[in-house]
Amino acid sequence: MISALPELYFRLRDNGATVFRMADDARNGRLDMTQIATVNLRSGEYKTTGDKALSEADQDAIKAWIADRQESLPWRRLDRAMQVIEDINQTAHWVQTEASDKDLEGVTDALFLAMHDLRQVLVRKTADRVRKEAKAAKD
Repeated sequence: MISALPELYFRLRDNGATVFRMADDARNGRLDMTQIATVNLRSGEYKTTGDKALSEADQDAIKAWIADRQESLPWRRLDRAMQVIEDINQTAHWVQTEASDKDLEGVTDALFLAMHDLRQVLVRKTADRVRKEAKAAKD
């Protein structure tokens, strides 16, 4: 099991987290998680759940988590994009060297659609960037 139990646990969700207070019930061999707050990363705010009271230490820990998460998200997203490139390359190798017809039946349409969607977004963003650069050079 976990050697050092944190006081708070942050369960990630879209644009935030649900915050739980951790309690070790050694007598019953259980780990209790009580929801105490929700975090909205977009606004940087958090709200208590129900009638739960947050201590100053809880509030400081939540604020620190928000600051750390907001700071790390941009590089996490870039890292995810780099991982997608690697995954696409590995998938191409798998398709070429190992995939059976039956394997490809199940994934080909989904891969085509995902790649088409990504290509459309990249083309549109590139065109916008080139237009902006051309306009800036003209001005």
